Amino acid sequence: MTRVKRACWYVVLFAIPYGGVLWAALYNRMEPALFGIPFFYWYQFAWIIVTAVITALAYFNKV
Repeated sequence: MTRVKRACWYVVLFAIPYGGVLWAALYNRMEPALFGIPFFYWYQFAWIIVTAVITALAYFNKV
């Protein structure tokens, strides 16, 4: 696989968290709570972790 094709896959991977956080109507609610933390907060925090994993994958594959 060429370097350009590999780079395109990571651009798509980075678009996933962007879309997940951009669509606020999806997570603008209180329930279900996780350990007493409203859904609004833990959903956004989960995307931080997912984005860090995607960034690590892109970095370690030397895109």
